[in-house]
Amino acid sequence: MESPSKTVVTEQAQEPSRRKFLNRAGAGVAGAAGAAITGFPMIAVAQSPIVLKMQGAWGAKDVFNEMAEQYVQRVNEMAGGRLRIDYLVAGSVVKPFEVMEATSKGVIDAGHQVAVYWYGKSKVASLFGSGPITGCDANQNLAWIHREGHVFYDELMQKIGLNVMGFFAMPMPTQPLGWFKKPIASAKELKGLKYRTVGLAADLMQELGTKVTQLPGGEIVPAMERGVIEAFEFNNPTSDRRFGAQDVAKNYMMGSYHQAMEFFEIVFNKKKFQSLPKDLQAILRYGTEAASTANYALAMDNYSKDLLELRDKDKVKIIRTPKDVFDAQIAAWDKVVKRLTDEDPFFKKVWESQKAWGKRVGYYHFFNNADYQTAYEHIHGKLGF
Repeated sequence: MESPSKTVVTEQAQEPSRRKFLNRAGAGVAGAAGAAITGFPMIAVAQSPIVLKMQGAWGAKDVFNEMAEQYVQRVNEMAGGRLRIDYLVAGSVVKPFEVMEATSKGVIDAGHQVAVYWYGKSKVASLFGSGPITGCDANQNLAWIHREGHVFYDELMQKIGLNVMGFFAMPMPTQPLGWFKKPIASAKELKGLKYRTVGLAADLMQELGTKVTQLPGGEIVPAMERGVIEAFEFNNPTSDRRFGAQDVAKNYMMGSYHQAMEFFEIVFNKKKFQSLPKDLQAILRYGTEAASTANYALAMDNYSKDLLELRDKDKVKIIRTPKDVFDAQIAAWDKVVKRLTDEDPFFKKVWESQKAWGKRVGYYHFFNNADYQTAYEHIHGKLGF
């Protein structure tokens, strides 16, 4: 006798179950017959991943290589084996300043660089890198690229015939004025100085009277040793220390308007990018946002440690750039921007968007931001500039 707790199943209720079973059984027989006819069992074949070759613009020891690898790692993990980026250091295929052209032509599939490395094709490129000051910092100008600037960037690619898709990451802190054998006390002392910088910053420093040479990072110290340059900037304490800046100069001047913000430009050959499934395109695009946070955290940790190492271990004199230099740079930027907006309507259009953004966002920032220096000095003591 069945337990009273059991549910009684009627013949009508059982019928659908029988049909499902018979259908499954029939399918199984048909499948078995098919396998017998062909003589081969059904097996799953793993699909090979799509492989993209990406080259960076950075020397093997540069912290920027680590930042590029953070992007690659995130993309590769998110792609789940369907896509893989193979990362190559500077010079593996092309020179650092050739990454954009090589990506556009399909010599490499992708590049990790900065926009100022190809600004010779259009000075508008510097507006997506280390362009004129806007009243905003790097975080706020990266926000402009995400909200407004990317449309202008795509238009620029079409105008100058570069077959690339580009995305931006890592709001870089203000870049130091650089390394000098003797400290600069005023803007007048910059005149005639043989100085290394890149991009539109070269136009600015030439306006101040320096004799500018544009070099990739790996060529800076040898140029300093040969006397080709007398002073230089690259980007940050970690990169500078790793390539041996402290061995050729002992005065490190911090703070400048020449490159008050910059970003990594992660570019893909457009045809290659558009051939990918939409979800993989999204991983490449939004992976830049994930890497941006990781890059910034890595930078804050390393840059601060290496600045102290430069001061305490390498006996480098850390100097705040004089206000006279800042003031001269602002005046020089006015002249550079006036000249470029008069010459190029597209430069003017992009600059007007960036400037309007800076006015609005800067207004919010300066009214709202806490006085962090006062808090720092309360906790840690006077900075002693």
